[in-house]
Amino acid sequence: MNETAVAPDLRAFMSVALRRQGVVGAIAPSSPTLARALTAVVPTAGRPVVVELGPGTGSISEVIRERLAPGSRHLAIEIEPALAAHLRRTKPWMETIQGDAADLGALLAGAGVARVDAVVSTLPWSLFPGEQQERILGAISRVLAPAGAFTTVTYLHAVPLAGARALRRRLRGAFDEVLTTGPVWRNLPPGMTYVCRRPVAHV
Repeated sequence: MNETAVAPDLRAFMSVALRRQGVVGAIAPSSPTLARALTAVVPTAGRPVVVELGPGTGSISEVIRERLAPGSRHLAIEIEPALAAHLRRTKPWMETIQGDAADLGALLAGAGVARVDAVVSTLPWSLFPGEQQERILGAISRVLAPAGAFTTVTYLHAVPLAGARALRRRLRGAFDEVLTTGPVWRNLPPGMTYVCRRPVAHV
């Protein structure tokens, strides 16, 4: 990331994090190391369509951009209006849509997208009730192409907690394959990633 962008991004992140702790689950933007782990599923060839859920100030967005070939589409779904506005100002090369990830199908349809090749998420799953988690996972499953992949993050300190265990059960119920990678120590806090493929038919 360009060093001149770091300070405005951090200010935007902290402004929302302090005001809306129910929207921002991390205590700092994702590190480059975590970003590379999360975005490994993003195709580097062809013209894929990639969706990013909960981009925040765009630390993951920059790494996705580096992987994508010309002609690809990168859409970011951000629920917080201030962060969506920040992304439109600082990352005009990305299609930023302000909205709820649970409404992913309708939001993508409005952008002329029916299927996507990868979904990368840093959503704060632990802040969502079970019903909302299921709605979001169902929405992801319905738009993901058969050969596509979904990746998301959890934080190491939360892995043994009940909420994290419930999320793992939901992931395994929604996808035929769920791989855990990490931990990524060079992140605050240290994180792990889930890589999910082949949505099951009933979701």
